[in-house]
Amino acid sequence: MSGDRGRWSAYTVWLVYSGTWSFIASLSWTTTAVYLVRDVHMSPFELVLAGTAMELAYFIFEVPTGVLADVRSRRLSMIVGAGVMGTAMLVSGLVASAPVVLAAMALWGIGWTFRSGAEDAWLADEIGSARLGSAYQRSAQLDRVTGLLGIGAAVGLSLVDLSWPLIAAGICAFGLAAFLHLAMPEDGFTRPTARAHGGSLRTALATVSSGRRVVAAHPVLVLVLAIAFLFGMWAEGFDRLKEAHFLLEVGLPELFSLESVVWFGVLRAGTMILSFAVAAPLVASVEALGQAKLVRLLIAFHLLLIVAALSFALVGEVWPAIAAYWFTTVVRELIEAPYRTWLNTAITDSSVRATVLSIASVSGSAGEWGGGPVLGWVATRWTIRTSLAAGALMLAPALLLLGRAAAHQGRDPDLTDVESTAVR
Repeated sequence: MSGDRGRWSAYTVWLVYSGTWSFIASLSWTTTAVYLVRDVHMSPFELVLAGTAMELAYFIFEVPTGVLADVRSRRLSMIVGAGVMGTAMLVSGLVASAPVVLAAMALWGIGWTFRSGAEDAWLADEIGSARLGSAYQRSAQLDRVTGLLGIGAAVGLSLVDLSWPLIAAGICAFGLAAFLHLAMPEDGFTRPTARAHGGSLRTALATVSSGRRVVAAHPVLVLVLAIAFLFGMWAEGFDRLKEAHFLLEVGLPELFSLESVVWFGVLRAGTMILSFAVAAPLVASVEALGQAKLVRLLIAFHLLLIVAALSFALVGEVWPAIAAYWFTTVVRELIEAPYRTWLNTAITDSSVRATVLSIASVSGSAGEWGGGPVLGWVATRWTIRTSLAAGALMLAPALLLLGRAAAHQGRDPDLTDVESTAVR
């Protein structure tokens, strides 16, 4: 790394960055739903609206911030993202007011867009595409450990005051921003040079055009966007309804007189522990996989996810439901690293990497927009169980799309790279 930023290597910074975000995510989300209901007194509609505010802000700002990362600095984008998200967490925890929380959730969504795309693009530039699989697999294992620590911290703090986990998460996010400012290298990024006539705006617009051109010209990337859309449709319904499924339809175990907030911490901790145990033997194997084998692995994982999600929706007893929940969440965790590796290796033009990744994220967000309201209506019109089952079935077309990618060995039929048209 560059000498003026200390002694940290990009690989080490990535592990610290990823592990810290996992801790912050667990700290900020494990007990948030209970805080919003008990302290902020948000109605079910307002709870859904909070998620909508976050997704709307994310949808609007994702591509513009991805362009910022491509034309200005991936490092700067990641630092800003940590600061903005930290601010949103602090505001949410300090002001127990529904309108303020809704605004903070929108700010949270904006902060996330500064991270999305930029962090993957930065990592690919700094360590090279050949080492991405190793970095993602090893950071995923670290994330499960730090996430588990975050769950414990969230439950402990929430037993004192439900707002404390959010406040602590905000402070940690600001600490991460300071660490990135001091230790993070950016030696692999080449900033585009704006032409005399047109300036940075023309450069940004050209970068967006290049990103869209790369996606449109590469069939595999189009398949990736479609898969992200379908995954987003399922994930939104599952994420919003899984706690309600336990509380309203299945119930929670009546052991040790534990509060619901503790049980949800136990459920999330179980996911972390099982994911770590299951993924550990796979790390070395996945690191060595080429694109064709990555696609076949993703097909197997998506098939397992459909079976697991359907089981969670349909079982009626508490312990089988918990087993199905862990089955679902563990498989979901296992999908992330090979998916991100496959996506990054499919992007051959580094100058538009963050923009293309942002477009992929927008596709997932669009799936959440498209699937969330529909699944919410199904849950209201019939049952939460019916909605969860319908969401699981929404994943089925992803198997066909992955099968088509596998037919091309995970690559485009035409292996000629599309040249970037970014203005330099």
